[in-house]
Amino acid sequence: MTVYASTSERRFARNADRAVLGGVCAGIADYFGFNLCATRVIFIIAFFVAMPFAALAYIAIVLLVPAESSRHEYVVKREVRRRRRRMTRKEKIQAEDEERARAADAVKQRYQALDERLARIEKYVTSSRYNLDREFRNL
Repeated sequence: MTVYASTSERRFARNADRAVLGGVCAGIADYFGFNLCATRVIFIIAFFVAMPFAALAYIAIVLLVPAESSRHEYVVKREVRRRRRRMTRKEKIQAEDEERARAADAVKQRYQALDERLARIEKYVTSSRYNLDREFRNL
């Protein structure tokens, strides 16, 4: 999978785990797959070259872009486990059924997306455009 393909599935967020001043550089490095140190060096150079614009952009990103942390996911999973331990048997069965239904829906959506992709590929392969492209490649 390319970096571009993986970035289209994600959204930009500041990285609170590796933050020094707000996590902007860490978020940019994570989103685009850059080296964190190189990203920070580029931002430092940008501050020296265009101080007011770089500072305003950095502050705007800190204020407008939400911060995400992997620690939050850990806390949420721990809380879910704790709630499950306190549930009655009937509630546990109901929660498991809901979880299975969500998993089935996710699988169904994935297969629908794959089916749509396959239909587009079949449409292209059976079109005259495909034959024309193949002839050009064979030249």
